Amino acid sequence: MKDVAAILGLTLGACALVGLGGAGLLHVVRGRSLRYQLTIATLVPVLAVTVAVLVNVRFMFLSSHDSAVILVALVTSLALAVLGAYLVMRRIVEASVQVGAGLDQLVRDTSSRDPSSPDPSSRALPAQATSRSPRPLPQELAQVVSDLADTRATLAESRERERAAERARQELVSFMSHDLRTPLAGLRALSEGLEDGVIEDVPRALGHLRGTVTRMTGLVDDLFALSRVQGSPGTKQQRLVSLTEVITDVTSEAAAPAAARGVEIEVEVPEDDRLAVLGVPEDLTRALGNLVANAVRHTEPQRSVRVLGRRAEDGHVLVAVVDACGGIPEESLPRVFDTGWRGTPSRSGDDGGAGLGLAIARGVVQSHAGRIAVRNVAGGCRFEVDLPAPEASPAAVETGR
Repeated sequence: MKDVAAILGLTLGACALVGLGGAGLLHVVRGRSLRYQLTIATLVPVLAVTVAVLVNVRFMFLSSHDSAVILVALVTSLALAVLGAYLVMRRIVEASVQVGAGLDQLVRDTSSRDPSSPDPSSRALPAQATSRSPRPLPQELAQVVSDLADTRATLAESRERERAAERARQELVSFMSHDLRTPLAGLRALSEGLEDGVIEDVPRALGHLRGTVTRMTGLVDDLFALSRVQGSPGTKQQRLVSLTEVITDVTSEAAAPAAARGVEIEVEVPEDDRLAVLGVPEDLTRALGNLVANAVRHTEPQRSVRVLGRRAEDGHVLVAVVDACGGIPEESLPRVFDTGWRGTPSRSGDDGGAGLGLAIARGVVQSHAGRIAVRNVAGGCRFEVDLPAPEASPAAVETGR
């Protein structure tokens, strides 16, 4: 019993001394790199066992052979512990550096407020995060690094959308200012002429006034429609709408303006399918009407505009408007649906609208969970609308037309 008590006392004493020394070292390096703290915390238990065994071996008066065997085992174990601690600490420190670099980059991306500054995602990471060859990271830290990368990508996309929206807003204000300045100047000149009595053909002047007011009303209506489809979701109740009937109505209304320009409208829709979708009838009618009106306005005389409707194999409803405008430059195709953009070099002509029709059409289609695109075809352009099939639900049994 005395030997057991002595061994227990020696072991506890050795472990206590090593533990106190390790605690002191941890206190000293508490403000240093994480690698020092983790290395000390890893090696203290191994050193405690080593010291305890050495003390017990010395006081137990073992033979030289037995003592040598124990010492070799302890030294080997200590070396393995040091090597393992070094490898683990190296991986953890590398991962922590990457996490720190990601956090630093995220903070810089978030604090960047200048829209004209370079894209934050293009700035290089710190050298310590990029100079090392990639190594597998611990699962938890690898997940943190991955989440940081996803967050940075999301922030970069959000910042780019913000810059694009700001550019579109500035262009819209500039374009609308130009489009409103001309008719306002005409209204002022006509009103002053009528007031001074210098206009002899008063009925004609009044007709000009009425036409100018009509164009300005159209601009205001377009702005209101654009703000509604690009803003928060509306409160209108969606219901089943027959795109076959919408196409028929829209093309019938556009027939007279098209005939005046010498343009023919051709309609191709299935006879046995109403092409039903879930949506707001007025908005869908306006979107398709804008597409048809845009096609008629830019189609050359003695040519035709084709309006096609069909159902795809997956149930989606596809509507295409094909014009004969001669095509759009490839570099301009990505901007066709931008707010306020028009392909004509002059914005003071009588082509109607303020470049909002296609932007309104895109907003309506997107608000109906659909897609809209444009591409060049032989002799003109093809605008394509893809709307999802309505879900079978009790709320979708009411037809809209």
